Amino acid sequence: MILADKIIELRKRNGWSQEELADRLDVSRQSVSKWEGALSVPDMNKILKLSEIFGVSTDILLKDELSLSGTEVIYADDETDVIRVSMEEASAYLSYKESQSLKIALGVSLCILSPITMLVLEGAREAKKISWSAPLCEGFGMAVLLLLVAAAVALFVTCGLSGSRYEYLEKEAIDTEYGVDGLVKEKRERYAPIYARQLTIGIILCILAVLPVFVVSAVSNDLFVETAATCFMLAVIALAVFMIVHACIIKGSMDVLLQEGDYSRKAKLESKRNSPIAIIYWSIALTIFLAYSFLSGDWGRSWIVWPIAGVLYGAVAGIMQILNARE
Repeated sequence: MILADKIIELRKRNGWSQEELADRLDVSRQSVSKWEGALSVPDMNKILKLSEIFGVSTDILLKDELSLSGTEVIYADDETDVIRVSMEEASAYLSYKESQSLKIALGVSLCILSPITMLVLEGAREAKKISWSAPLCEGFGMAVLLLLVAAAVALFVTCGLSGSRYEYLEKEAIDTEYGVDGLVKEKRERYAPIYARQLTIGIILCILAVLPVFVVSAVSNDLFVETAATCFMLAVIALAVFMIVHACIIKGSMDVLLQEGDYSRKAKLESKRNSPIAIIYWSIALTIFLAYSFLSGDWGRSWIVWPIAGVLYGAVAGIMQILNARE
């Protein structure tokens, strides 16, 4: 086992990204990347530092005939049983997440689209475009809303059940077999431009989606036209969210196997600690959304609860991170 492979394995056992290891060694991330790619070799001072922070001897690092199997390693982060992931398991997980991303993204979009029928019928009735009574419009619109939400929930539940076998990858400390790291990095590099394009288009669409509402409000007093503009806005937002969710799930699956970003061992530990707070927070957000929407009937504006809740949750997560760091 060569030095490059040993550095990769020891870094991943500790749950560090290349950036985190570079910070501990006071070198650039590019230097660590070259070491792991066997493009260069660290000098003796850095070998000694690697030996110190990994808790292994310099012989283990430098002698190719010595492997890490059976070597006692001192872990710097939370000590949990490390689960080894094979190449077959990693490939199956990536394929599963790619197919799941479409279903999850569709489910989220259906939730956003669900009130459109109710808005159209109510707008058409008030504009005297149809002769339906108010209870009939509300009843039919609510039926469509519940059907779409039920379909979305069914997608979420089936995805959750079928993916239960992979939960450990996202929650527990893992170690991948040789070759998995390189495979995932190659896939991520190929997917990077697609991810950037979908994310950019999705964000731009979310921003521009409100323009028709502003324009119609400024030039027309026709209630039905204003309702149509609101429905168009929801449709555009649904498309934008579909693109964003789809792209983020696929990229996230690669981060899971590389144990980077939100899926480093440190982040997983913090996630476990913050899980009860997250459940309570999003339950309150859902209650506020449903209570306001049903009591006011203003489904065209109540969606704003979710972006606001998302921004506020970032603040809550930041506060929890600070509190955890003080422990």
